[in-house]
Amino acid sequence: MEKFNDLIKSKNPVLVDFFADWCAPCKMMKPILEELKKEVGDSARIVKIDVVQNEELAVKYHILSVPTLMIFKNGEPIWRQSGVMQAEDLKEVIQKYQ
Repeated sequence: MEKFNDLIKSKNPVLVDFFADWCAPCKMMKPILEELKKEVGDSARIVKIDVVQNEELAVKYHILSVPTLMIFKNGEPIWRQSGVMQAEDLKEVIQKYQ
């Protein structure tokens, strides 16, 4: 948890993908996030958090369905949405918060 708190304190947006291995839509997000990373480069960080292995974080951020995507900046959650999103849409959201 301490490490997670350090990750989200960035001045750049940090996109967190709360996922589970058993979740089919979560598996669909992997190539989308890889494409997104190529497009945004170092202007944003992308982090995947397994809700089964990190139950404390899932409870803290009220993750009730997966995938849930959240953007943090300076340690604060500033955006969230559940479900699969396309790379282009995520890129637009990230650019709003840069």
